Amino acid sequence: MLIAFSVSPTTSDDAHGYVHDAVAAAVKVVRESGLPNETNAMFTNIEGSWDECMRVVHDACEAVAAVSPRVSLVLKADIHTGFTGEMTGKLDRLDKALDELG
Repeated sequence: MLIAFSVSPTTSDDAHGYVHDAVAAAVKVVRESGLPNETNAMFTNIEGSWDECMRVVHDACEAVAAVSPRVSLVLKADIHTGFTGEMTGKLDRLDKALDELG
């Protein structure tokens, strides 16, 4: 299973509205989980079993909830039972298809 998710507080004391400190706490949870993961400007992607992924999402939300009374979560899942390595496998297949297009 692949999950792309974004978690952030709905409030911020930062003058510019930045939420990076709370997001960093969530990403720390992800990186310490041991699951394959990557973070970009909008989402964090993780790969694992249903239970593993949902535990990490839950714990990441709890990390943000520690600094905000309200938390926003956006989640997208690719549930493809029996497949692993798809975080890179999907990109490999895409790159091959692009190469074939010339």
